[in-house]
Amino acid sequence: MTTRTLKPLVRYGYAPAMLLGVNGAGIAIASAGAPKAWLLGLLGLAVALSFAAERVLPYEDTWNHDHGDTRRDTIHTFVNETLILASVAAIPALAILTPGDGIWPHHWPFVLQVLAAILAADLGITLIHYASHKIDALWRFHAVHHSAKRFYGLNGLMKHPLHQTIEMAAGVAPLILIGLPASVASTLALAVAVQLLLQHSNADYRVGALKHVLALNEGHRFHHLKWAGIGDVNFGLFTLAWDYLLRTKTYDPHRRFTSEILGMAAHPDYPTAYLPQLAEPFRASGACTTDDTAP
Repeated sequence: MTTRTLKPLVRYGYAPAMLLGVNGAGIAIASAGAPKAWLLGLLGLAVALSFAAERVLPYEDTWNHDHGDTRRDTIHTFVNETLILASVAAIPALAILTPGDGIWPHHWPFVLQVLAAILAADLGITLIHYASHKIDALWRFHAVHHSAKRFYGLNGLMKHPLHQTIEMAAGVAPLILIGLPASVASTLALAVAVQLLLQHSNADYRVGALKHVLALNEGHRFHHLKWAGIGDVNFGLFTLAWDYLLRTKTYDPHRRFTSEILGMAAHPDYPTAYLPQLAEPFRASGACTTDDTAP
């Protein structure tokens, strides 16, 4: 199959393959009680599809090349995905905190339980994400994510592990307290990983009018504009529903993104190596004073 043939498949088929294909397979596997290793295999497939799509149909060709950040982003991804998987594995132990069987709707079809978990987690994660742009103590840790100067799949888990933990706790802890089953939680973890790959993808895919509903890369690029205030938009993880309510949803079809307008204008010399990025929130320079000046 030629690149010319593959491009339209990626443009219109990549997002459905990830959202419906990979997530759908995860739902089928988890609902059947299959070993969790199958979900890890699906995650590996999703990463492979992400990198393949970015190379067949890149939004910005230069973002497919190492900027001295691939090793660092790989470490971020490994550490943060391990934290997510560990939190899922801990759910049976955490279940003792739930009085009785909780109020989780176990009688619902499994797919509806997963969708309910996604929507609930979307609210918690979106609100803590929004707060991380408003509260200095949270911004110090979230700034690691905004130091990225290119937009590609691994950016999604390029986060300080403490901030990743706070985000996931905001999204999942309330669900655990009402009796979230481990099988639903593991499927939710896969859905989060798939969403982060799609949301930060360098693939120039299209979803039509759904770009105004789903929190995918066309809209999320605006969130990574380097100017404070200008980039305080499109906070949603799965959907843009809460951005409409927060009045932070934006989209401009004429905007073209390059590395020059990504990152943080207020802190252009942010550390680029992994360990210095972990330490930066605890330094005086980690405050990242905001700068609302933008063209």
